[in-house]
Amino acid sequence: MMNSIYLYLLSPLHTGGTTQEGNLLGIARESHTNLPYIPSSTVRGRLRANVTNKDVKFRLFGTDLKDSQQLEQGDIWIGDASILWLPVPSLSHSVIWISCPMLLKRWLRVQNTNPRLPTDYSCNFTDGKNPIYLKDAIIQPNKLQKWSDWHQFLPKGMSESFDINRVLVLPDQHCNTLIQMSLWRQVKIKLDEHKSVEGGFRYEEAIPPDTLMYLTWGNTSQANGTSKQSSEDFEQLIAANEILQIGGQESLGRGFVQIMN
Repeated sequence: MMNSIYLYLLSPLHTGGTTQEGNLLGIARESHTNLPYIPSSTVRGRLRANVTNKDVKFRLFGTDLKDSQQLEQGDIWIGDASILWLPVPSLSHSVIWISCPMLLKRWLRVQNTNPRLPTDYSCNFTDGKNPIYLKDAIIQPNKLQKWSDWHQFLPKGMSESFDINRVLVLPDQHCNTLIQMSLWRQVKIKLDEHKSVEGGFRYEEAIPPDTLMYLTWGNTSQANGTSKQSSEDFEQLIAANEILQIGGQESLGRGFVQIMN
C-alpha cells in the first residue's frame, strides 16, 4: 500500500543536479520531463538523522556501513518528491498556482479518491470577462473553464491552511515551460578581503517557496511481521518533525519545508 507525504516549501529549495552547465548550478531534474524533483535519498537522509533511538532508526531505515559490518534494508521505503502545484507571478492576480494533466494524473495514481480530471485551462477564479496575465503569457477569457471541485486536487484540509487559493491547469507543454521560467535563479559571487569579486560568478537554481510537492512511502518486503509497528513509528516521526530543512544552505534559510501526511 502506498501512502502520501506532502511538502509545502517555506523557502527556496535547491537539490543538487548531476551536471553543471557553464556558470549555472542546476537542480535535480526528472530525465523524462526535465521537471525539478526532490530525490528520495534527500528526504530519507534528513528523516533518518532525526531519529534518536538507534533500534528504531535501524528498523525503519536500515543500517549503513558506519553502523555495522553488514548492510541491512529497513522496513520503510520512500519515493521521490514530485511537483503538484507551483506558484507563478501574475500581473493580474498576484500569484497563481499552476499544474497540468500529466502532474495531476501522476498524483491521482497514488490516491484513494478518483475525482474527474480537469481539462486544460480549468481555473477556480475566472469571471469569463478578463484575461489572466502570467509571467510572459496571456490567457484569454474564452479559453478559461470554470473549475468548482478544485479542492479535490489538494490534500484534505490543506486549502484552508495555506495560500493556495488561485489554481490554473495548463496544457502539459505550456506548464513545463512556465515552471522552468519560474524557478529561482540566484547570482552567487565570492569576495576577497578587499571586498572585490574573486574569480567568476554562478547562477544557482531553486524551487520557489509556496510550491506544493508530495512523495509516496510504504513498507518494504523486509517488514515481515513488523510493518504495522514500523508504519506507526514512521508516522510519529513525521508528526514530530513538522518543519524540515533539506537540500543544504541552512545558514541562508534555504530548504525549509513543512511536511505532513
